[in-house]
Amino acid sequence: MSSLFGGISEFFGLDIGTTSVRLVQLKGGGSSKSLVKYAYVPVEPKIALSDSKADEQQLAQIISQLVKQAKMNTNNVAVGLPSNKVFSTVADIDRLNGRDLAKAIPFQADALIPTPLNESKVDWALIGDSPTDQTKQEVLITSVPNKFVEDRLDMLESVGLNVIAFEPDNLSLARAVTGDEVVPELIVDIGHKSTDIVIVMNTVPHLMRNVPTGTETIIKAASQNLNIDEKQAEQFVFKFGMSQDKLEGQVAKSISATVDNLVGEIEKSITFFGTRYNGTKIETIIVTGGASTLPEFPLYLANKFGINVSIGNAWRNVSFSQDRQNELLSVSYQFGVAAGLAERNV
Repeated sequence: MSSLFGGISEFFGLDIGTTSVRLVQLKGGGSSKSLVKYAYVPVEPKIALSDSKADEQQLAQIISQLVKQAKMNTNNVAVGLPSNKVFSTVADIDRLNGRDLAKAIPFQADALIPTPLNESKVDWALIGDSPTDQTKQEVLITSVPNKFVEDRLDMLESVGLNVIAFEPDNLSLARAVTGDEVVPELIVDIGHKSTDIVIVMNTVPHLMRNVPTGTETIIKAASQNLNIDEKQAEQFVFKFGMSQDKLEGQVAKSISATVDNLVGEIEKSITFFGTRYNGTKIETIIVTGGASTLPEFPLYLANKFGINVSIGNAWRNVSFSQDRQNELLSVSYQFGVAAGLAERNV
């Protein structure tokens, strides 16, 4: 989404996740950005997801303390918007010049977005020619409820932060874990409550979906099917995952139906993309978040789709000293959104 203010030279990216808050600050411009600072702190999901004023104040204090502990040298911040709050779609609209296109977008958006136009912040980006109609052009449209943005803005300003931009998490993630590849890449990011599926082509997201299956759902399936408590189920899931030769494959069997439901959604996304873009094939699947830490899941995807699967690296476009490589790669799966926000050109 568009920045609120221009001419900001120093800022950091802030990812307010369901289970932790993360921040990243970079310096430099263009493709030569280097890491200044990163930090994170765990947060209870009931606080992160709550709408109550008391919980919002507590979340604000957690963020404020993290910023102070990290000794950030700026209060300017680009903030991620959780994918389950954002509606995104790609639409074909008539070929128009810049001014007429800007006037036409609200009418197009009004027919597409699920919330009333006067209650939503709508943003858009021109992608290029429509792949299905030569008389039209392709536009990415995103919307988010005004109330959510305003409440988040108030919360962050209450602790002295200056919000310079809001951006959907999946756009930030795509910026961080992909490069200049022209070929289509599909990103799978399993979070606590849901999974983001993003297909990027020519460095631009062409499909963005949020599926309500996350690590919480997978852990609950293991807990119920193995008849163990959720804490033990979590340990089993992230130790054995989809492995067939550990514990006689019992953990894999306990979560297979849930994982296959998620894989089915990935397959739908691949099919839709191939249909819309004239049989264009996905070249790589990039896994991050829980998708990269669930044992054997990347291999499971590779075998299912016959597509190369790689582990997403939040720092792939960021330079840092060689002696920090092990430290940074070990936490990379958590920092895609925060790093992508920090990479914005605002």
